[in-house]
Amino acid sequence: MNEILGYLGLGLMLGLAGIGSAYGTTIAGNAAEGALKKAPEKSSSYLILSALPATQGIYGFVGFFMWLLVYKFDFAANGPILFGVGVSVGLVCLFSAIRQGQVCANGIIGISQGHDVQTNTLIYAALPEFYAILGLVGALMLTLAI
Repeated sequence: MNEILGYLGLGLMLGLAGIGSAYGTTIAGNAAEGALKKAPEKSSSYLILSALPATQGIYGFVGFFMWLLVYKFDFAANGPILFGVGVSVGLVCLFSAIRQGQVCANGIIGISQGHDVQTNTLIYAALPEFYAILGLVGALMLTLAI
């Protein structure tokens, strides 16, 4: 049972982070697609903001990969811990990416309306990302503690 929990936790860490990145980037990408109709010359700003929520998927992958390297598929003793960490990191990355995508979408709309908000949007979008980074760091710290 512990081994099943361990694999499930790792799968959720990777899967939920990836799903969050997919949602977040499409939320911002949809806004960028609409903004291109209004101000196509600002497409590079739209692209930067649209790509930002993809980083949470990377954090989920890094956590997944590090746990695989450390435990080398030996999850019998640490399955419940892996499950708890995996669910926690996965959910943090999921919600962080979705909310970050919404912040970026609002910035994209502002840019298309002629406002100079790219720098401010990047700063605001970094705030939800901070929690995904904390989740990853917590998972890596737990790796060292076990």
